[in-house]
Amino acid sequence: MSLIENLQWRHAVKAYDPSKKVSEADLNHILEATRLAPTSSGLQPFRVIVVENQELKDKMTAGALNPEVMRDSSHVLVFAAWDSYSNEKIDQVYDHHTDVRELPRGRFGSYTDKIKEMYNAQTPEEHFAHTARQTYIALGFALAQAAELKIDSTPAEGFSTEVVDEILGLKELGLKSVSLLYLGYRDEEKDWLSTMKKVRVPMEEFIIKK
Repeated sequence: MSLIENLQWRHAVKAYDPSKKVSEADLNHILEATRLAPTSSGLQPFRVIVVENQELKDKMTAGALNPEVMRDSSHVLVFAAWDSYSNEKIDQVYDHHTDVRELPRGRFGSYTDKIKEMYNAQTPEEHFAHTARQTYIALGFALAQAAELKIDSTPAEGFSTEVVDEILGLKELGLKSVSLLYLGYRDEEKDWLSTMKKVRVPMEEFIIKK
């Protein structure tokens, strides 16, 4: 199937079958697509936490708008962004870039100096607003890859970031949760949205040409 056909197939599943689990191979495909998503300056200023443990999922439902969806999904992917930029983080990323490309460290120093100057002039709140936006690009890649594999998914912002951050110890990692992605297989009888037509704004209204 084409990407368009895959996207027409998928929808935000409203009920999962807890007895059906996503295979490790398929999960790894989704995670690799997520890892390969583009990010600003190639910094990848976020991490993805994979939650399969049922006890953790149950705890994370506190404050969630659709707790049963989180609880019954096979896996919960937590997209968690850096709480701030720092010179050290930027250097670490670009040292990795040069090492992998077999270039001398500091090869991109003129560029990293510019972005350090830019971020050093901003507040941690501005940093997080930027890092959080980067996670949504990766979330889109994960959704598309899941659809290609015919794995159901539900992106979610309706959860308590305080609860999730506390349960997963994200503060100690310098991270803050931004969004979740539930993965699994729909419960055909309970997923009321699965029988409905997909609805989007018409193309002639959605696209504005100048």
